[in-house]
Amino acid sequence: MLIIPGALGRDVCDRPARLTRRELLRVGGSSLLGLSLADMLSLQRAAAASPAALAGPRGFGAAKAVIMVYLQGGPSHLDLWDPKENLPDNMKSVFKSASTCLPGVQFTELLPKLAQVIDRTTLIRSMSYEPVGLFNHTAAIYQMMTGYTTDKVSPSGQLEPPSPKDFPNFGSQIVSLKPSSEPMLPFVMLPRPLQESNVIGKGGAAGFLGKAFDPYTLYPEGDDLDLQKMERIRVDDLELRPEIPASRLMRRARLRDAISQGMPQLEKAVADYKLDENYARALDLIVSGRARQAFDLQQEPVALREAYGKNAFGQSCLLARRLIEAGTRVVEVLWPNVANGQNHSFDMHADLSKRLPAVAAPMLDAGLSTLIADLDQRGMLEDTLLVAVGEFGRSPQRGVSTSGNSNSDDGRDHWPYCFTGLIAGAGVKRGFVYGKSDRTGSAPAENPVHPTELLATVYHALGIEPQTIVYNHLKQPRELVKGQAVSALFA
Repeated sequence: MLIIPGALGRDVCDRPARLTRRELLRVGGSSLLGLSLADMLSLQRAAAASPAALAGPRGFGAAKAVIMVYLQGGPSHLDLWDPKENLPDNMKSVFKSASTCLPGVQFTELLPKLAQVIDRTTLIRSMSYEPVGLFNHTAAIYQMMTGYTTDKVSPSGQLEPPSPKDFPNFGSQIVSLKPSSEPMLPFVMLPRPLQESNVIGKGGAAGFLGKAFDPYTLYPEGDDLDLQKMERIRVDDLELRPEIPASRLMRRARLRDAISQGMPQLEKAVADYKLDENYARALDLIVSGRARQAFDLQQEPVALREAYGKNAFGQSCLLARRLIEAGTRVVEVLWPNVANGQNHSFDMHADLSKRLPAVAAPMLDAGLSTLIADLDQRGMLEDTLLVAVGEFGRSPQRGVSTSGNSNSDDGRDHWPYCFTGLIAGAGVKRGFVYGKSDRTGSAPAENPVHPTELLATVYHALGIEPQTIVYNHLKQPRELVKGQAVSALFA
């Protein structure tokens, strides 16, 4: 079977129609059949006329935008959404199992609100990977956010600080390959950076793609224990100074263009940097006021804000919906506590039975369940992909060390071999459970899903072939991600 490269209706030189390595190999082999370019284009037109060809793979291109709710720290699947019965006391959760709106599917008692909206999502209970060496947060986060691992890992499992040579965050890849024409921030990350100890922002930037594709970061002032920090959002860089009306700013832009036209040599020198394009986008963004309005949570009804939770996580989820509604392509909501933090951090090596029900679980339950229901009620789940996942789960047995950390009998260590994720919207099946963990929650019993496959699924939903070739800082070809999309997740 012949595959004609490129997206239908686009010239293959267009950026969104980049060839994948697979397509290049297929086209290269077509000469063996004696086909000319004209023959291939004729076949392409014939293929485009068939309804099956127009439909494409399941879920491909169904999403216009994506919200990643990143549960940094590694939430315990056994104590939240994959409880197990008939286990020894040192493994069984201290929390009671509870029914959900899906027959036969149970959560623990800590997620009563999420249990009532799970029929609008697919639950993945078989997330799994085999780590190389010690598996601490930074290396796991880097893999989940970029699809790649790195050799430069310290004995503690941490990485070097962020570098321009890093693989890009998946959000940067998306907005690079599918740029938005809307006068809106294309990629936003909030309310805090990815971090473990002194390694801050690893896996959270555009890396070798360049700073033009970095996310707009919204990190309000206040430490991780300040759950009201979203009430102090500041977006001064998106505001016009009072003494400069929009009309005056537009006149300045026209003057700049006139000067630029008289400087052809300068224009040629900076052409590769796309200064005109970036300037125009920044100008549109500021003059339109669209971003400023999206960040104004005061426009939302008080009751809805309270339903999300008047805390950093809940209000970040609400802001994610507002940003997507205003035209943002990618929003990453990071759990509002450093990976190895205290209180509501999911990294619970001790005091799990107290900390999880006190703050973390209620925040997750209210924020995520309301986001799902809100998106669905507004019809936004039709073309918005929602993903909620951490970098790993927690050990089935309490009190053991799996990562070099010490653990009390009331704590669980890191466990990448089996954990749970959630995905919804953009053609994803509703009321579905994909994969299954074994009787102790230690390993997948069926259909394991690697983090690279989850990222491949995100790209697939956005209409991006996961094997698309991009070029790193050394102009070396690299695949977006070395994984296949899980097509069984889509209806």
